[in-house]
Amino acid sequence: MLELKDIKKHYHVGDTTTKALDGVSVSFRRQEFVAILGASGSGKTTMLNVIGGLDNYDSGDMVIDGTSTKTFKDADWDAYRNNSIGFVFQSYNLISHLGIIENVELGMTLSGVSKEEKKHRAEEALQRVGLADHMHKKPNQLSGGQMQRVAIARALANDPDILLCDEPTGALDTETSVQIMNLIQELSKEKLVIMVTHNPELANKYADRIIEFSDGKIMDDSHPHIEGKKGEDFQLKRTKMRFTTALKLSFNNLRTKKGRTFLTAFASSIGIISIGIVLSLSSGFQKQIDSTQAEAMAKYPITIAKTTTDQTANQNQALGSDKAAKTSQKNKNKIVAKISDEDKAQHTNKIDQEYVDYINDINPELSNNIGFTRVVGMNLLRDINGEIKPVKLSNEASDGSLSMMSAMSSMTGMGVSSFPTQLDKQSGNFLAENYKLLSGSYPKADTDVVLIVDANNSTNINSLKNLGFDVKDGDKLDFDKIVGTEFKLINNNEYYTKLPTGNFIPNNDYQAMYDNAENEVLKVAGILRVKQSSTMNLLAPGIAYSNELTAKIVNDNKDSEIVKAQKETETNVMTNEKLDAATKDSTLAYLGGDSIPSNIMIYPNNYKDKDKILDYLDAYNKGKQKEDKIIYTDLAGTMTELTGGLMDAITYVLVAFAGISLVTSMIMIGIITYTSVIERTKEIGVLKALGARKKDITRVFDAETCILGVASGTLGVVIAYLATFPINAILYNMTELKNVAQLNPVHGIVLILVSTVLTMIGGHIPARMAAKKDAAIALRAE
Repeated sequence: MLELKDIKKHYHVGDTTTKALDGVSVSFRRQEFVAILGASGSGKTTMLNVIGGLDNYDSGDMVIDGTSTKTFKDADWDAYRNNSIGFVFQSYNLISHLGIIENVELGMTLSGVSKEEKKHRAEEALQRVGLADHMHKKPNQLSGGQMQRVAIARALANDPDILLCDEPTGALDTETSVQIMNLIQELSKEKLVIMVTHNPELANKYADRIIEFSDGKIMDDSHPHIEGKKGEDFQLKRTKMRFTTALKLSFNNLRTKKGRTFLTAFASSIGIISIGIVLSLSSGFQKQIDSTQAEAMAKYPITIAKTTTDQTANQNQALGSDKAAKTSQKNKNKIVAKISDEDKAQHTNKIDQEYVDYINDINPELSNNIGFTRVVGMNLLRDINGEIKPVKLSNEASDGSLSMMSAMSSMTGMGVSSFPTQLDKQSGNFLAENYKLLSGSYPKADTDVVLIVDANNSTNINSLKNLGFDVKDGDKLDFDKIVGTEFKLINNNEYYTKLPTGNFIPNNDYQAMYDNAENEVLKVAGILRVKQSSTMNLLAPGIAYSNELTAKIVNDNKDSEIVKAQKETETNVMTNEKLDAATKDSTLAYLGGDSIPSNIMIYPNNYKDKDKILDYLDAYNKGKQKEDKIIYTDLAGTMTELTGGLMDAITYVLVAFAGISLVTSMIMIGIITYTSVIERTKEIGVLKALGARKKDITRVFDAETCILGVASGTLGVVIAYLATFPINAILYNMTELKNVAQLNPVHGIVLILVSTVLTMIGGHIPARMAAKKDAAIALRAE
């Protein structure tokens, strides 16, 4: 079965060469009990290690069932130890942090035996060695003889062909030694048992064959065997340790050192705690910034006005200021007529229906709310206590159209008084989503208007006065006095009277106009207040109406007599004043003769979508001459450009500093793993004796660092999360900002992954060192 041919094994220490095996040739039968006798240092243990594949021979050959081992690689030797060899050591070499059954199962685990069969075979082996009542204990709960029985059970469980015993009774008393020797003798009837001992009495009493060893050579063989010629039929089954097995081994080891494991995890978590707190503050401050930006978008939307300022022109003028300073010396005693920089920067946007359609085609996912303001007058009459009087929806005390006021309001942060058009009608209702209904109902028709109040239920006094309510500053009105208020919209042909001279004047017969059955009736449908959760606080306190209402007025009046007359002349048909082109356009717009909005306000759905909208607007200008381009104003973007990226930059710097502690943690994990390697050197030897590969040994320690990494990462994230509560309390007392520190769950998961990866990297080098340890030397370690 097993044959050694001229095996040599030499050890070199400096200039000294020790011949541990010096040309050993011997053959063994498939079933026999062979005792190898010899003094200490004679080479008998080296021979046993060579037979067991723990040591590689320098020359010669070892043949197993006709198969030469000269070409064996590390993986072949691992498989050989696992399949064919069972080791019984003098010092038992049980893994202390595993239970009895787990110790016995370990070799089968490497062989890939199923869980059920593995447990059955382990219990059977323990029963065979007389430990049926002790199989659920830990090694430290057993006597020396019982631990040696466990080692024998472990050696038998995987059904090896060869049982190698190295001084199996060396640490036992006489009575226990007899019991162990009887057990080994019984096993020799079915397997090849090779026992190394220096006790001739034991050898003579129990062994079938005695080989005497001295100075690396066989001096005598009581029952020699000549191996016959055999075909090569020796098969090896590759071993493989699953990562889950490695995790279990490492977890059980760490569990026996709870205090040190916790301190290690806590020390490693300091970097994670630091980064977690930084990210919590960064996320919180970013949310504060996002909230501010969202409010800025509501108050300062992307605005496209007919007349605007070209910011690039202002920049060019600023760049040319130095040049102007140099040329000023040439005009020392002269006055130079010059167009002001402000006038030069003025740009007229040629907004037409094509561009309005282009705006309406904006993706609703980027901006679902578009505001259009038209400089159109509303001819309104109301019955106030039986007297018909003209009224207006303006929030201003002075005359002027509401639309003009709205355009100005949007630029000064007061909000607008016409709520935007929603591009996607199915996505919800703007007012219902952003404003709470205090009384009445949300608008159902274009002719429904609403009264907007602030958080204190206050509204603009002028809007109430302009509707005919007699109020003073601080007066209070019941909701029902306002909700349901009606006024009539008079078309131009009824509201303006044409004189014989061709001029037009407003009609003073209010009653007749009011009684016209063709009038549109406007109604205050409800009273609304912005929701606390809304960032789209667009509407100023006062009367608000839909863009569709102004579009309807334009549609009704575009063919009226006064509009037709105004289009045909360059003088004002009411005042006979001369009109330039711009004034004529605004006059026509006021009369409802122009459907093109004077202002377009685009409200991005969120701040990130704003850039995509700007790209969309820029695409329209591509390839056009400067005078044909449509220039927009992005006040929110201008305001936030100065702080753009600042929070990210601060976060990166703080994370970089906190990352230093992570690197320190990684180094510390490497040191801890190296310490663990030293502590578990004998365990490494046992695993290798059972057939574990280098990869498997590396995997055991990688698993340990993985557990430490997950533990330290989780601990760090939990502590960082708990730290947000006192941090928020301190910041609130200092700044009155609520819930600034907020740890994003995604950040927490990422930090745990980072901790795990870094600790595994830090521990991998010691793990590789462990894998390279010599099995025979590792087994001798204390």
